[in-house]
Amino acid sequence: MKRSEINAIMREGVAFIAECRFALPPFAFWTPDEWRRKGPECAPLVERQLGWDITDFGSGAFEKRGLLLFTLRNGYADGRRGLVYCEKIMVVRENQESPLHFHFQKTEDIMVRGGGRLWMQIWVATPTGRRSDRPVVLEQDGCRVEKPAGARWVFEPGESVTLPPYVYHRFWGEPGGGPVLVGEVSRVNDDHKDNRFFEGIGRFPVIEEDEPPWHLLVGDYARWFRPGQRRVTG
Repeated sequence: MKRSEINAIMREGVAFIAECRFALPPFAFWTPDEWRRKGPECAPLVERQLGWDITDFGSGAFEKRGLLLFTLRNGYADGRRGLVYCEKIMVVRENQESPLHFHFQKTEDIMVRGGGRLWMQIWVATPTGRRSDRPVVLEQDGCRVEKPAGARWVFEPGESVTLPPYVYHRFWGEPGGGPVLVGEVSRVNDDHKDNRFFEGIGRFPVIEEDEPPWHLLVGDYARWFRPGQRRVTG
């Protein structure tokens, strides 16, 4: 992905999140230069991968297959004591797919916070990572719901579903319905080890730096956040 594309997606996402009256924390709006001036007190943000995450899943076609996420809070993936949960806010565009995947460890609640309707297709995974023909039994807003394998579930704003480990799911915004604001509350999130995609795809984009970043992605922190080399101004 080009950085100019990422910047444009982020600006549109910020505007939509604000339109839905969801307030992001201050660090969402730090500039790259502000990140360079931060000290070790901000290391937990980096270590727990809090912040912006924009991906096209290696598709080269963000509008068709991609996702904008912002991680608001998260524990440590290595199991250190502290937070044992994660919270994200996501923007899913209409007819934009997040591809089929499950998590080995993470149980998550997916909640439609505003905008259009979210569509989701779900299977139970087999121990070898295939899709089972077994019916899918999940909790939707706390009530038990059973549907055939591969059935499509539709969620209105305010509705939610609980997805335990080893449940394959893919989701997209309803065509013609506009973008969807989606919340996620889960166990600690580890995008490097806990995702199992049905297809062999990439989780994080390769970025072509055709312009400076507007705000940093979590994948940018290693380049910009160096508290031992903090720039002194004034």
